Amino acid sequence: MANSMTLKDIKKNNYSLIYHLIYQHKKLSKQEIANMLHLSLPTVSQHLTQLEKKNLIQKSGYFESSVGRRAAAYTVCQQARIGIGVEIQKEKVRILAVDLRGTVFQQKELYLTYANDDHYFKQVSQEVQAFIDHFDFKKEQVLGIGFAVQALTSNDGEKIVYGKILDCTGLDIHVFARHLDYPCKFLHDAKCAATTELWMRKDIGDAVYLSIGTHLGGAIIINDQIYMGKDGHSGTVEHMTIDPNGSLCYCGKRGCMETLCSIHALLKKEESLAFFFQQVRSGVPSYVERWHTFIEHLAFSINNIRLVINRDFILGGHISPYLKDEDLQILHEKVNEKTAFPSEEPFIFISRSNEDGVPVGAAIPFIQSFLDSI
Repeated sequence: MANSMTLKDIKKNNYSLIYHLIYQHKKLSKQEIANMLHLSLPTVSQHLTQLEKKNLIQKSGYFESSVGRRAAAYTVCQQARIGIGVEIQKEKVRILAVDLRGTVFQQKELYLTYANDDHYFKQVSQEVQAFIDHFDFKKEQVLGIGFAVQALTSNDGEKIVYGKILDCTGLDIHVFARHLDYPCKFLHDAKCAATTELWMRKDIGDAVYLSIGTHLGGAIIINDQIYMGKDGHSGTVEHMTIDPNGSLCYCGKRGCMETLCSIHALLKKEESLAFFFQQVRSGVPSYVERWHTFIEHLAFSINNIRLVINRDFILGGHISPYLKDEDLQILHEKVNEKTAFPSEEPFIFISRSNEDGVPVGAAIPFIQSFLDSI
């Protein structure tokens, strides 16, 4: 019995190795797989047939050959499974479909004002279902739906434990899940953005991720994992006090980092980021001054955090596409002016993920779990 189990384990391991090798290299021949994994061709053939039957891989053309038959090229079926990411904001909802490579292949934006009532939850759920139905996928292809919210969530994604922005503290995922026959979970939007960053960059190791959007959010990354902390609110630097006599934050305290380092704090009413940075880059004095004041507050905050966690910082969120190297240079200089431990090496970087980072990061945990299961 032990021997048969061992053989079963070996087969399962080879099956997994072959799939992940194709996933990693994008396109491989049977012979290349056999050579790279030191497996026999019959063994490789057997597993390729299994993977094809499950629609996890497919033949995609042939490799060039100067002698004999051309070898078939195997690739993964990117849409064999998909994850759905839903970003819920005060005035709109974004829905994305993400394939096994974490690539967005369809998205939809709805202008819906958030409301803590059944009508809103049902309407959003119906929109998500209609979005899924449009693709004609089989039910088992949809791995799950992640709802990214401007709120802290329980570690299991079942509940919102702190949701003052949307006034949704205590909300249960059941409000959406009862209308949707798929696994559903809540995720903190800043943690989602950090998840996307981790997906795109496999070499982060340890870092502090700052998601600078309408509101500010943070995430601590340790050993390429988001560190949630004892009660799930590690990384919530947005509520670190910068000025005890400062503006009132939505949390009820004064002078939080949120009140000085969020887009809400940077822009005037009806102003857009695109317009603001157009003025800054054109050298309009009042806008340049506002931007430098913002950077000053950000540098003060980064220095405080960096004294506790001496790691690189990644700036993401809606602001990241507008940031330039010159901004980072000023920021580095200002942090070095304030700190007891100046650094000649750069330690602040711009996020590699784009403005879809939040909803993509809401779908990725489902994709990652599926890939880990193969």
